[in-house]
Amino acid sequence: MRKIRDILAENLKKIRRLRGLTQEQLAEKANVSSHYVAMVETRKTFPKPEMLERFAKTLGIESHQLFTVENDLNEPDERLHKKIVSEMKHMAIDIKQIIKDTVKETIQEEYKNIKKEK
Repeated sequence: MRKIRDILAENLKKIRRLRGLTQEQLAEKANVSSHYVAMVETRKTFPKPEMLERFAKTLGIESHQLFTVENDLNEPDERLHKKIVSEMKHMAIDIKQIIKDTVKETIQEEYKNIKKEK
């Protein structure tokens, strides 16, 4: 089974390249060092949730898309993403918040586990 760190590294690199950005350009736009971007893309560090949000915003995606096995730039996943978004429109605000909180907690827990591994 692939680790979340591997999925993140692969997706960040893939989406960055699809956006036509170098590591240096992404770093500048996200207000981090290019060394940090390289560290994430080579699986040497795992970003905190705030940094994941910054990368996602810079790349014009939702942060959860950094963790999908096939990101939404692939057609089948784009349809799935649209379906999920459509379904969420009909959910109560408290349910949407629960989903967002769950994703955030999962990322934070993964970050803690990775820190323990070091």
